[in-house]
Amino acid sequence: MAHRLWFGVQPDAKAATLIFGLKHGFGVAIKIQNHEISANGLLGNLIAFNIGVELGQLLALVLFLTVMAQWWARPAFMRRANAVNVLMMVAGFGPIGC
Repeated sequence: MAHRLWFGVQPDAKAATLIFGLKHGFGVAIKIQNHEISANGLLGNLIAFNIGVELGQLLALVLFLTVMAQWWARPAFMRRANAVNVLMMVAGFGPIGC
C-alpha cells in the first residue's frame, strides 16, 4: 500500500522475496565461513543448521500470522495499517546496513 501511495508503483512481492532471500543467504554463508567447522561432518552440520533456520522462520511466521489475524479482525486495522506498514519497512530495511 505505502509503495503505491508514495512511489506510484507496487513492487513485485516474488522478486522482493527472492532478493531478500539471496542477500540473507549470502550473509549467513559468510558468517558460517568465519567459524572453524571441521571438514568431518560438515555436510551434516550444514543440513542441521539449515533445518534449524527454516524451522525458526516457520515458527516466526506462524506467530506473526497469528498476531496479524487477530488484528485484521478488528475495525482499528484500517486506521493504522499504513503506519504499521511503514514501521515494518523501516524495521526490515534497518538491518540491510549491517
